[in-house]
Amino acid sequence: MAITRDNRWAAIAAGLIGAVGVGLAAAASHAGGDALLRPASTICLAHAPALIALSLAGDRIRFSGLAALAMLVGTLLFSGDLVSRHVLGTGLFPMAAPTGGMTLIASWLLLAVGAAMRPRP
Repeated sequence: MAITRDNRWAAIAAGLIGAVGVGLAAAASHAGGDALLRPASTICLAHAPALIALSLAGDRIRFSGLAALAMLVGTLLFSGDLVSRHVLGTGLFPMAAPTGGMTLIASWLLLAVGAAMRPRP
């Protein structure tokens, strides 16, 4: 199975989010950011492999590109807000983390619906 041209961006995003997740885990362990950086790391490291899978899904799973985009946006909002709170002492904007979390939930539900549907002919 090869990465399709249409979803290649999701594999690139997965690599970047995975690297950020490892960096956040290290920072949480060594810089005392356990309360905010550890969950941000967990979200990144949980969704990077899912983005890889969605990049490979191509036309085999309907809505794979939309689910990947929602997953990317949700991860950036949720983790970005936690990192911003740790580094700057304030979040990205009001309700950024909950908005990111709800976007992540929606992305997983979209994936489930797309997977339950027949692939495009």
